[in-house]
Amino acid sequence: MKKIRLGTSELQAGEISLGCMRMDKLSAKEAAKVIDTSFEAGIDFYDHADIYGGGNSEKVFAEALEMSSVSRDQLFLQSKCGIRKGFFDFSKEHILSSVDGILKRLKTDYLDTLLLHRPDTLMEPEETAEAFTQLKESGKVRYFGVSNQNPMQVELLQKYLKDDLIINQLQLSIVHTPMIDAGLNVNMQNNPAIVRDSSILEYSRLKEMTVQAWSPFQHGMIEGVFVGNSDYPEVNAKLQELADKKGVTDSAMAIAWILRHPANIQPVIGSMNPERIKDISKASGVELSREEWYGLYRAAGNELP
Repeated sequence: MKKIRLGTSELQAGEISLGCMRMDKLSAKEAAKVIDTSFEAGIDFYDHADIYGGGNSEKVFAEALEMSSVSRDQLFLQSKCGIRKGFFDFSKEHILSSVDGILKRLKTDYLDTLLLHRPDTLMEPEETAEAFTQLKESGKVRYFGVSNQNPMQVELLQKYLKDDLIINQLQLSIVHTPMIDAGLNVNMQNNPAIVRDSSILEYSRLKEMTVQAWSPFQHGMIEGVFVGNSDYPEVNAKLQELADKKGVTDSAMAIAWILRHPANIQPVIGSMNPERIKDISKASGVELSREEWYGLYRAAGNELP
């Protein structure tokens, strides 16, 4: 699998990562197979959050890692914090306690990256920065990022930080493309021209922030997958056509479409099926022409101006 540089850091990770939200549904033995299979396929970056499975996803991962053939120093661990029941919390106290809980559940001394999960409008950036500094100096977190934030939110926090924020985790799939749509419909009065995220895609490229694409197979927010869904006949027909041409699965093609964009995007796949993970990972070797990329974009119902 191809490697990418994460933001402005020295971290070089596989360009496809594995999201562990559903790992709490597996036994430790099943999860160990997921880790071994994904690592063999070139995936060495594993994404967590303290709310996934109420923390149990991190616990199962830790147990599974002890049973797997992979060691902690061979992979990158990321987790997220800031979502609490009914509200968001970027306070220093909550961030520090959250990281201690994450490290305990993952049975590790440090996280490679920590992301703030969903924006907290009550954030005091100086306080949040103090938490980051303490975590960095203690060796508990190497690098920091955010999730679902727009450029001005990133800038507000970045003003008080010594180090660059290296990642922004954002929703992106062939059928969820608002960050792309607005850039193709500049100065127009149609719905796709509405800038909903303050040009986060272009901002990320300018700042060399890695965009991590969450829910790359989903339509809506959590409604379900579009791949193989009869409600999306045109895009699925195009996915299958190109998949057959390139010798991969339709799911791999959906990931290859994201990887083709030059914005340093790292898709976060959430499958817990070893064979599916293996098949999807082949997307790293797929090359798409501009014509093929735009063909998929249009098949998803997008019209070019």
